Amino acid sequence: MNKREVPIWEKSNLTLEEAALYSGIGINKLRKITEQDNCDFALWNGSKRLIKRRELDKYTSKSFSI
Repeated sequence: MNKREVPIWEKSNLTLEEAALYSGIGINKLRKITEQDNCDFALWNGSKRLIKRRELDKYTSKSFSI
């Protein structure tokens, strides 16, 4: 059976690496932003950090600078 790879732009949650590729924001910068208590696009599963893609899109569309 062939495993189908889901494109990044179709995923609802991304790893830090995927989010960096998708957004053009560096992994370290994403890590720093998602450690803030008021970050709306971070999703924590235990100690694993995921990025909510749609919320990240909203965040970047409203931001002047990151």
